[in-house]
Amino acid sequence: MFATGVENSVPTIDNGRTRVDEMESCGHYDRWQEDFALVRDMGIGYLRYGPPIHLTWLGPDKYDWDFADKSFAELQRLDLVPIVDLCHFGVPDWVGNFQNPDFPDQFAIYAGRFAERYPWVQLYTPVNEMYICATFSARYGWWNEQLSDDRAFVTALKHLVRANVCAMRRILEVRADAIFIQSESSEYFHAESPAAIRPAELMNSQRFLSLDLNYGRRLDSEMYEYLMDNGMTREEYHFFLDNRLKQHCIMGNDYYVTNEHRVSEDGRTRASGEIFGYSEITRQYHQRYHLPVMHTETNLSQGPLGTEAVDWLWKQWANVLRVRNDGVPIVGFTWYSLTDQVDWDSALREKRGNVNPLGLYDLDRKIRPVGEAYKRLIQQWRDVLPTQSLCLTVPVVLPSDADRNFAAEQRARAKRMIRTPATSPAVQEDG
Repeated sequence: MFATGVENSVPTIDNGRTRVDEMESCGHYDRWQEDFALVRDMGIGYLRYGPPIHLTWLGPDKYDWDFADKSFAELQRLDLVPIVDLCHFGVPDWVGNFQNPDFPDQFAIYAGRFAERYPWVQLYTPVNEMYICATFSARYGWWNEQLSDDRAFVTALKHLVRANVCAMRRILEVRADAIFIQSESSEYFHAESPAAIRPAELMNSQRFLSLDLNYGRRLDSEMYEYLMDNGMTREEYHFFLDNRLKQHCIMGNDYYVTNEHRVSEDGRTRASGEIFGYSEITRQYHQRYHLPVMHTETNLSQGPLGTEAVDWLWKQWANVLRVRNDGVPIVGFTWYSLTDQVDWDSALREKRGNVNPLGLYDLDRKIRPVGEAYKRLIQQWRDVLPTQSLCLTVPVVLPSDADRNFAAEQRARAKRMIRTPATSPAVQEDG
């Protein structure tokens, strides 16, 4: 599955007074039809995309579907497969932020209503990058609640993951063969001295917490105590163990040059640049969860030479082939996003209007060199990879096939599987 995405981040800053809306900043609200046509022109069949949550979800079970109706009708007409991204770093003003304990249940209702309205949609990322969202909102103090302590981090994390799990359950009630592609940041923390080994070890354990909870994996004693000491209850922990939906999931992981960190002895971190790279870190995550993998985000600025992004694309693709050849069932690759982004040079902490040349196209919708390179890559590899393993083909139903007999039969089989209790325990799964 070759994919791209339309960036739909909507965190708030300035203590909730200012919202950063990437769809607005990048001109998508005015040029969405043109953007979808560009996806088709690239030869891309899959699009990470979702309605703007703050403009669509207006209150408890209250919605404005106008923009979503138009945009998703066009995706269906073009036979583009959306990977629906329902919550990307922000919530509507009436929800507040990720400290709100009502968020998970309310979000699940929203997800269910979306699935009911667009029953032809099969692929979902209910909550994007749960670990990063909790970290930036409640550990670094950058977005949304803008808090900076362990209790706030754990609170945001448990609410984000519970929202994701509850949304998956609600969507499965509507679409039994739904597939959930977690888009989660793949991280690694390198100790820069012997005295830094201990803080680096803690961070390398904490990086897995969102997926451990999401997949119902039993925690080691240290991480269990960390969560309990910072506000998680035994009942909340057992909710995750008892709602194990990994059989419906693809482990989507994101990798950027900023995903690896150097850790000093006092626990402070700074970017290390690429040390291990995507292939090694992906092997670590796959060994832990034993799920199919999709590379769900990467990009790099075009740079002063004009070749930096193209070189990064080929490096990431080489890493994807490396892990695939090593036996990891990797099923997709994504350059994120379709167009340039705005203000990610400050991690959306400031609303300055700085254009970041990260897209396949610039904001005038002119193709960048990396767009040309990605288009060639897709043309060269799209027919080669399926012949290497038919077993690694994801059972995706195209929008145009949603009402056909085989699609109905697939949904019926999936519904029977849901009724069958899982036989594998939620044990620790380090190979």
